[in-house]
Amino acid sequence: MKLTDFNTLTFDCYGTLIDWESGIFQGLKTLLDRAKTPLTRDQVLEAHARHESSQQKYTPAKRYQELLPIVYKRLAEEWSLPFTHEECVAYGRSVQNWPAFEDSAEALQYLKKHFKLVILSNIDNESFTHSNAKLKVEFDAIITAEDVGSYKPSPRNFDYMLEKLGDRGIKKEKILHTAESLFHDHKPANEFGLASCWIYRRHSQPGFGATMNPGSQPNIDFRFNSMSDLAKAHQEELANK
Repeated sequence: MKLTDFNTLTFDCYGTLIDWESGIFQGLKTLLDRAKTPLTRDQVLEAHARHESSQQKYTPAKRYQELLPIVYKRLAEEWSLPFTHEECVAYGRSVQNWPAFEDSAEALQYLKKHFKLVILSNIDNESFTHSNAKLKVEFDAIITAEDVGSYKPSPRNFDYMLEKLGDRGIKKEKILHTAESLFHDHKPANEFGLASCWIYRRHSQPGFGATMNPGSQPNIDFRFNSMSDLAKAHQEELANK
C-alpha cells in the first residue's frame, strides 16, 4: 500500500491539524490557577477527555462551543474549584484561539496539489471557521459534528461522510483517513474498512492526553509523527516512481 494509491485525504482537525491540547490547557488556565495543589497537564487533559466524551454521548446534537461550557463546569466541580457562568461561556468560545500545529498549513498546501482534502471533525461550524483561517487551505468538503448531529466515534459521522463523498464520485478504497485519535477516528475507520494514517502527535509523551483510551490498538496502515512527515513521505514516493 502506498500514499499514491489514494486520491482523497479525510482529516480529523483538533489534535491532528490544530493543537487542541495546548488550546485546552491554556483555556483552562484561569480555573487551574485556583487549585491549591497544581494539576499536571496530563491530569487536566485526561479529566477533560472523560467529561467531554461523556457529554458528547449524552447530548450528541449540542454544538461544541455550547458543550465545552458544561465540560468546564464538570471539571471545576471535580476539582472543587470556584467558577463563574461567564468563564464557562468564554471557554466554549476559546476554540477560536486554539493554535494550528506549526507544520499543518504548509503540509496541507502541498497535499492539496495531489489530493482532495476533507475535514471530518467534532466541532461546530462557527468555531471551525476560525480554525480554517489558521490552516490556510481550501478544503474540498467540511463535515462537522453540527452537520451530522453526533460526535465521533459514532458511526453516524462516518456514514454521513462516506455518503457525501460517494455523491461526489469518491470511492471508499481511494480514501485515506488521517488523524491523531485512535479512539475518535482510527477505531471507527477500521470498522468502516477505511485505510488509516496515524499522525502520532503525542509520540514523545505517554498516555492518550485529551482523547479517551481506545481499549485496543486499531489497525494502522501508515504512521507519521507529524504532518510534515506525511508530506515528505508522499514526495519521496513520487520521486521513486
